[in-house]
Amino acid sequence: MTADPQQAEVAGPQDAEMAGPQDAEMAGPQQAELASSQETEVVRRHEAEVARLRDAYAAWPREVPVRLAKRTSNLFRFRDAIGAGPRASQARQAGLDVSAFGHVLDVDPAARTAWVGGMTTYEDLCDATLPYQLMPLVVPQLKTITLGGAVTGLGIESTSMRNGLPHESVTELEILTGDGRVVRATSDNEHAELFRGFPNSYGTLGYALSLTIELEPVQPFVHLRHFPFGSVEACMEAISQIAAEGSYRGHKADFLDGTAFAPDEVYLTVGAFSAVAPWRSDYTGQQIYYQSVRRDKEDFLTIRNYLWRWDTDWFWCSRPFGVQKPMVRRLWPRRYRRSDVYRKLVALDRRYHLTSRLDHKRDLPQREAVIQDVEIPVERGAEFLRFFAGNVGMSPVWMCPLRLRGERAWPLYPLQPGEVYVNFGFWGTVPLPADQADGYYNRLVEDEVAKLDGHKSLYSTSFYAEDEFYRRYNGEAYRALKRAYDGEDRLLGLYEKCVTGR
Repeated sequence: MTADPQQAEVAGPQDAEMAGPQDAEMAGPQQAELASSQETEVVRRHEAEVARLRDAYAAWPREVPVRLAKRTSNLFRFRDAIGAGPRASQARQAGLDVSAFGHVLDVDPAARTAWVGGMTTYEDLCDATLPYQLMPLVVPQLKTITLGGAVTGLGIESTSMRNGLPHESVTELEILTGDGRVVRATSDNEHAELFRGFPNSYGTLGYALSLTIELEPVQPFVHLRHFPFGSVEACMEAISQIAAEGSYRGHKADFLDGTAFAPDEVYLTVGAFSAVAPWRSDYTGQQIYYQSVRRDKEDFLTIRNYLWRWDTDWFWCSRPFGVQKPMVRRLWPRRYRRSDVYRKLVALDRRYHLTSRLDHKRDLPQREAVIQDVEIPVERGAEFLRFFAGNVGMSPVWMCPLRLRGERAWPLYPLQPGEVYVNFGFWGTVPLPADQADGYYNRLVEDEVAKLDGHKSLYSTSFYAEDEFYRRYNGEAYRALKRAYDGEDRLLGLYEKCVTGR
């Protein structure tokens, strides 16, 4: 596919990612034959790696919980040990090597699809699709989130009002199941129940080795407008209007998210694809994106910078590292201003209890990490945000409206088709009252989400009793899939992995 010459001229040299490779139809017979040969080689190598991983999984010591040797993680369940004994020690060092599944295998610009290894980061995936003026239908906001992780653990972003959640654009899953098989699951083959039950299973049924996903066309730029609201109630009404009309005050809503600094200071950011940009902002340098939401009514970003607008400062979570102070920011290398770097720093802090020891020496109260994403029906969204501001008090809070793309629910995360929800994301720590133990705030949030008929993402701390957990997350369907694809329980169960923290 060739890029539109006019668009390429507007975008300029910094936006070379939008200049697409030559269309195969223009390449000639010899180049077409070469392309076919290369595709065959990619398939052959992938099949060889699948066989290698299947053998490695079969040889994994049965007494040791299975883990993957991944170079990145966006989970906040930090664990140091996976067992005891020499075989466990060896497994701890190695893990299952899944590095071969961290690549884009093929992009088909004519069909608007990509065939992608399950451990591929969205950063690498977008680097492969943007040259064709295409992107995944939903691109989670952090660069090192993997495609397989976003599908099995759920992901979301500002196209989720239009396009639902990442798993809804998957057309085929290749899965290494808990019982050691490698199966291809689609919505209409013999593994259709696994296909629909894989989202929100968190690697407890198996691992996605490759996925085929739909792509959508993009423009070089995104035109943003930040709309302020004096109350969260007015903001929720605007979200409902955008859901019905697809635009707000004449501005098309290709993208929609929001930032709440307080219940009476809320902003919706509505983005529209644009072929032109009178100016371009850059929030990978000295400027900080979330601060601009309060300051600027209008903005333009390249499509690449828009997709990663939150990553540079991990939303606003780079503050504890001092990165938002101008002096520190100038000295902090740009290549290290990214979410995976900050997460590694948090992991070190958790491992050695640096912050908690320092707080103890200063006679400061113990702090509780409150790191969650919750989905609340839009008509109850104002209630939740007012509750959160009054009882937890963390600010800002990210808001991301969403609606399922299809007409069917997904068994393990039962959002209702046609219903509009708002994802509220909050990530930080708050001081504990003197008479309360760790978990106080997370339990408060968990109870309120249940009260408001909402759903809580399972990537972080949960306290549900097992019977309540499986009532909320369709234990009947999950157990049936577990029996069918991991009958010997080689992989942890969903409750054990996401609640008891094993």
